[in-house]
Amino acid sequence: MKKLGFGCMRLPLLDPEKRDSVDMEKFCRMVDTFLERGFTYFDTAYVYHDYQSENIVRRALVERHPRDSFTLATKLPLWDMKEDGDKERLFAEQLEKCGVDYFDYYLIHNLGEEHYKVATRFDCFGFVSRMKAEGKVRKMGFSFHDKAEVLDRILTDHPEVDFVQLQINYLDWEDEKIQSRLCYETARRHGKPVVVMEPVKGGKLADLSPAAEGLLKSRAPEASLPSWAIRFAAGLEGVMVVLSGMSDQQQLEDNTGYMAQFRPLDGEERALLERAADILRGEDAIGCTACRYCTEGCPMHIPIPDYFSLYNRGEGAEGGLTALSGEYAALAAAAGRASDCIACRQCEQTCPQHLEIVNLLKDVAKIFENQK
Repeated sequence: MKKLGFGCMRLPLLDPEKRDSVDMEKFCRMVDTFLERGFTYFDTAYVYHDYQSENIVRRALVERHPRDSFTLATKLPLWDMKEDGDKERLFAEQLEKCGVDYFDYYLIHNLGEEHYKVATRFDCFGFVSRMKAEGKVRKMGFSFHDKAEVLDRILTDHPEVDFVQLQINYLDWEDEKIQSRLCYETARRHGKPVVVMEPVKGGKLADLSPAAEGLLKSRAPEASLPSWAIRFAAGLEGVMVVLSGMSDQQQLEDNTGYMAQFRPLDGEERALLERAADILRGEDAIGCTACRYCTEGCPMHIPIPDYFSLYNRGEGAEGGLTALSGEYAALAAAAGRASDCIACRQCEQTCPQHLEIVNLLKDVAKIFENQK
């Protein structure tokens, strides 16, 4: 299997304000090109695109291509687990939504300290193992967002898993919160193949500051910025596939172009990435990847990733953050304001980046609402 996977989390939209308004014509073309170029791995989840990604993948992929021409991964949503029987109900619903009889890869979604308690209480590992024994799952695993010591405990408790999915990119490699390198090393110590998510950190590594971009362009002027990030992850020993949440045909053609005949980074290229990471870590920005896990269940309906994106854009915008006040006002008119946050911290419990969202929303409010 080629090492590039299609992450179905950031698909092309007809309306940027509506996550379920996927442009099916564009997505079908992307699926066709991806398969034509010899790539086969598609990754979706129950909650992506306002709970519609699995239906969309069925229409664009499953109903239009032979089942043996692709591999499909999806995930059991722990935040929708409320009572016994939910995992069976959800799994049956996912099979129907995807239009398949089995999943090639099935993951317990977004494990960490707290979600592991939920997975244990509802015996999710035992359930997926039973689905595997029945032939409804080919490979079982889990996606993970927490410290390496938590990952070590889970893999020690559950050696039966076939693989793990980790956030790995060159910016997070030595990050104390994400612990990208430490988690990778833990998975390899347990002998587990790794699926990489967020190799471009939600697009952050596709749009670098002039200093960091210039550094990479000095070595390879024609190479895209995402290619550096994806090649970094794909070159790690034991990495099975690297997911890219591609949003348009251009991104897909770029990714499949350099990954068709994959070449790992050499020593000089790795050294340049380390220098680029040092530059990026010195920039004061919010490390949000716009996964939108934080918005699910927000009692005040605050579009947190959109506000963080405005804040980050304002750092380099002409006129600073205040130049984007009109965009902020438009968002706030249709949803909750940053200052509406009631500090329930539900968002912080689900944030894969471990951001202090409540405090960051206060910073947003200070800038865009003149809140003290």
